[in-house]
Amino acid sequence: MEENKKTIENTASEEVQKIPAYAEVVGVKFKSAGKVYYFSPESTQFSVGDKVIVRTARGVELGFIAQENKTVSESEIVAPLCPVLRVASAEDIQRWESNKQLEKTAFETCVKLIAKHKLNMKLIEAEYTFDNSKLLFYFSADGRVDFRDLVKELASVFHTRIELRQIGIRDEAKMMGGLGVCGRPFCCSTFLSDFAQVSIKMAKEQNLSLNSSKISGACGRLMCCLRFESEAYEAELRATPPVDSKVKTPDGIGFVTEIAPLTGMCKVSIHDKGVDIIKSFHRDKLTVIGKRSRGERGNRSEENPSNSQE
Repeated sequence: MEENKKTIENTASEEVQKIPAYAEVVGVKFKSAGKVYYFSPESTQFSVGDKVIVRTARGVELGFIAQENKTVSESEIVAPLCPVLRVASAEDIQRWESNKQLEKTAFETCVKLIAKHKLNMKLIEAEYTFDNSKLLFYFSADGRVDFRDLVKELASVFHTRIELRQIGIRDEAKMMGGLGVCGRPFCCSTFLSDFAQVSIKMAKEQNLSLNSSKISGACGRLMCCLRFESEAYEAELRATPPVDSKVKTPDGIGFVTEIAPLTGMCKVSIHDKGVDIIKSFHRDKLTVIGKRSRGERGNRSEENPSNSQE
């Protein structure tokens, strides 16, 4: 037993040593706005847009080359690195297109069966695997749904393995598509491969209205595009004096009342001869010397030091 154990350990260590630090890969997508997965090209040169047949956890699938042959480090690869089986033939493409037609029929059938079983669920999409070994149905619902009887009836109708997956509201918007408030197709259904975290802080930094109806997408969640300029706003805000800062200006000392981070302009309240005057300055002409105190917030009678003796 001990000898067998040592042999297994030695074999495993040899296999680990054989894993290269760098490997040649190609990036494959299965949907236009889907994630990119790495596969081994097996010494074949591919071009973007080529249709290929690959083996995945779900079985054999047809995908599209999204990234040409390149070398990446081992840390970027999710093991195991499966090979590209072959370039898709005309028969493969025809089968893939035929599956798309079958999916439409399956969708309509499933909708009728959901109504028959009186289930509180919304069917979003039906999807066949390339080899027709599995039929997946994606749906959304407010809570848990007991769909066991539905699965049994679907299996008896389609004579294949059935899988129902409940998805969230953001994934629903990604699959169904539509137009955003900007008038363009949803970012998630056109080019976003994954959902990044979006926070209300991003809307505050961009000086947007915090009205939920104005900063929420069709899915009811915060708009993904709030993140697009977030890093730029963060960098500009770090370089811009914050509101209520006490600053030294070419016209005297005042307090910042409003900022426009992207243009670098700041509105400054300067007390001059008993009157508060609002003037605009570029942040490069301002020097922060402190923060407005509570006394200065309530009492604006401080005279402009530029008019007093130094």
